Amino acid sequence: MKSIQRRLSLGLAGALLLVGLALAQASLWLFDHSLRSYLESGLRDEAEALLIAIVRGPQGVQLDERRLTSAYQRPFSGLYFRIDFAEQSWRSRSLWDRQLPQVPSAGLQAELGDGPHGQRLLVWRGDYQRYGQRFTIVVAQDYTPILQSFRRIEWIGLGLGGGALLLILLAQRYTVRSALRPLEQVRQQLVQLQNGQRSELDASVPVELAPLVTQVNHLLAHTEDTLRRSRNALGNLGHALKTPLAVLLSLSSRAELREQPELQSGLREQLTQIEQRLARELGRARLAGDVLPGAHFDCAQELPGLLSTLQMIHPQGLELDWQAPPGLRLPWDREDMLELLGNLLDNACKWAQARVALRVASDAGGYTLDIEDDGPGIAEALRRDVLERGVRLDEQVSGHGLGLGIVRDIVEAWGGSIALHDSALGGLRVAIHLPARGLSKLGG
Repeated sequence: MKSIQRRLSLGLAGALLLVGLALAQASLWLFDHSLRSYLESGLRDEAEALLIAIVRGPQGVQLDERRLTSAYQRPFSGLYFRIDFAEQSWRSRSLWDRQLPQVPSAGLQAELGDGPHGQRLLVWRGDYQRYGQRFTIVVAQDYTPILQSFRRIEWIGLGLGGGALLLILLAQRYTVRSALRPLEQVRQQLVQLQNGQRSELDASVPVELAPLVTQVNHLLAHTEDTLRRSRNALGNLGHALKTPLAVLLSLSSRAELREQPELQSGLREQLTQIEQRLARELGRARLAGDVLPGAHFDCAQELPGLLSTLQMIHPQGLELDWQAPPGLRLPWDREDMLELLGNLLDNACKWAQARVALRVASDAGGYTLDIEDDGPGIAEALRRDVLERGVRLDEQVSGHGLGLGIVRDIVEAWGGSIALHDSALGGLRVAIHLPARGLSKLGG
């Protein structure tokens, strides 16, 4: 689709070109018409001068050449005449052996006639009575120099018109860019909104954009309120169901059921699956809220506290470090990101011997999170299984499979990918790639 600026430029250029050509042709036509009218009076005067040069002589009517303009004596001078009367015809010596074109009617001829040496002649005819005889005088003037001047004027006009058109288009381009600059500012604000750097659009916009910005801000506020109420409702539902589940789990441990171990084991297993499935589905539903305006995760602000908390939970002398570009903000909800990184780092701390490292990076395609440890790692054949919720390679280390399952749900909800690799530290490396958020692509 063509841009607005290109459409305006093409429309303006086309309109100016048509108007310019029409004005140029009209101006040349008017100038040509005025010049022919002016030259017509000169040709009429020449014809009358020729009429005066016709005198009576000893041999009858004759032309007194002493009264003729010298241009009539020079061959192909550009000024010619022919006088017809009775059965005789006189013509100027400037014609040499050429003839003037036939003229059907009196006055200035509309069409230019052909002259000697490719000349184009402006021809005028007059009919007179003198000495009792009828004279037809045809006078012609070379119009070729004027036509050549017209062509030069046309080329000069085209050059000046092209330059003026270019200047007008440049001015129009600057004007359109200035007029569309508020739209660019709104686009940048949308990118900032999606990246969590603002919670609403700036209302200080031109009058034409004010209704759009107001409606977008209203939609953002409505969406945020709806998602907040949805999260609260999901949280309330989770708390409401946890109590009955806890009661059922407690009842499954009563002495009456100990006499039926198979029934007790089956009941506890089903209740545990219900609890895990409920937690999983509530987590998936809550992740739908990642589009909250203003949601973001500030690495420099949040990671030190998270690692400090993990250091207290795992006090066995682990070294935890992190790296991220200065000022990096991840455009996702803070609570969801803390849950994702918390599960990954907690799993790494449980298996690590002395060191856990977190690396966060960004590129044009999105964001990369790498969590490494120096533990025993996971065999390549078992890496696919460990990402399934509830699958644990070591029952003595609680929560390993469940934590990675939660991480997988979060990553899939955000359209990302997760993979397990060997770490340079000797243990496991969990590599996560999260794509750039939808509106962030507007900045590309």
